[in-house]
Amino acid sequence: MDNELKENIMGYESIPRLIVKLSLPLMLSMLIQALYNVVDSIFVARVSEASLTAVSLAYPLQNLMIAFGIGTAVGVNSYLARKLGEKRQKEAEDAANNGFFLAIITWLVFALFGIFGTRPFLSIFTSDPELLKLSDDYASICLIFSFGIFIDITAERIMQATGDSIHPMITQSLGAITNIILDPVFIFVFNMGVAGAAIATVIGQIVSMIAALYFVSKNKYVKLHFSLKGFRPSGKIIKEIYKVGVPTIIMNSVSTVMVSALNSILIAFTATAVSVLGVYFKLQSFVFMPVFGLQAGMIPIIAYNYGARKKHRMTKTLKTGGIIAVCIMVLGFLVFQILPDLLLSFFAASQEMLSIGRPALRIISICFIPAAISISLTSAFQATGVGYAAMIVSIVRQLAVLLPVASLLAATGVLDNVWLSFTIAEAVGLTLSIIFYIYVYRTKIKPIPAENA
Repeated sequence: MDNELKENIMGYESIPRLIVKLSLPLMLSMLIQALYNVVDSIFVARVSEASLTAVSLAYPLQNLMIAFGIGTAVGVNSYLARKLGEKRQKEAEDAANNGFFLAIITWLVFALFGIFGTRPFLSIFTSDPELLKLSDDYASICLIFSFGIFIDITAERIMQATGDSIHPMITQSLGAITNIILDPVFIFVFNMGVAGAAIATVIGQIVSMIAALYFVSKNKYVKLHFSLKGFRPSGKIIKEIYKVGVPTIIMNSVSTVMVSALNSILIAFTATAVSVLGVYFKLQSFVFMPVFGLQAGMIPIIAYNYGARKKHRMTKTLKTGGIIAVCIMVLGFLVFQILPDLLLSFFAASQEMLSIGRPALRIISICFIPAAISISLTSAFQATGVGYAAMIVSIVRQLAVLLPVASLLAATGVLDNVWLSFTIAEAVGLTLSIIFYIYVYRTKIKPIPAENA
């Protein structure tokens, strides 16, 4: 009966309605997550610009951590949804249990890096003792106590794979509210500065984790029986999870390399340029996170109907989701073009930051619209098990194009020219995404018999 109800939701309900039902809570959840990320920077900017720069330098490590958490969870989500579509209940449940096992292992790796690796990594980018201490304090706390975010992300993606997007939104909200309340307490009342911001962040993540574990334990479509005692990881399932997960991890991790390298390029101009880049990534998350939430809602719909061999529902999901993504990005583009001063003012921007940040936001935001199409197409790659396509697009866009172009443009001695590298790279990424989608459509979608429509 439960499986039949699941099929009715994912296999037969109107696509626009289904996308709204699954994606809207996720988009709201991602907006909350964006707020979560921005709050730390807004508060630490009021301590000093050095504190804001320190958080910006630590950003690549946070991004790497999230890349591994989301990448693994996307693999779980895709595999679990496909197995539900194929009516293989036990394999779906085993995927969920192995997902939690991988979340714990990933946390242990990052905790060790947080203890031994953050200072050596950050010292590559600055020799300023104060800046190094501030960024190390922030990064090490976030990594050592990162178990909350890894387990939370896994539990949320398991719920999303079964069509539940309300409870993930609730867990994100609880974590964000906790962080927003505790940030000023630890930063200003306890006078802990950036370390206080990091403590508030990890406490918020732990609150989200507790709520997510409770909700996923009540999920009626997937019964969990994971416990460390007596648990045996499945090599076959882990391989299938990482078949999609590893490309997604690499795809998201290359941004760590990209941001770190860009920081090295920008700091040669001025440390304020590094702060501007950090502020940009915080602000653009309000535009990109809802689109990623939309994508997260699209993946299980496409994956389920791929498993159920319903071609028309796959293509309609992709088309409808793509239109919504473009609309979101157009709105974000307009805000960045018209209100850059207002956006920067949230971070107590100095006159120097305003003069650098104003053209930066306007130039970089040109890439928003092509990015919307690329992200939408990526959902088809991940849902059908062709995650390597998304990985290749990301590597080419951020490493093979963006960084070399940024280096060349930096050689002109004009800082504003460096920001153009984002738009050039996104145009190349869109071209590659279209080429890969043609391949995926011809090999994965088109062969599905029309009578299953």
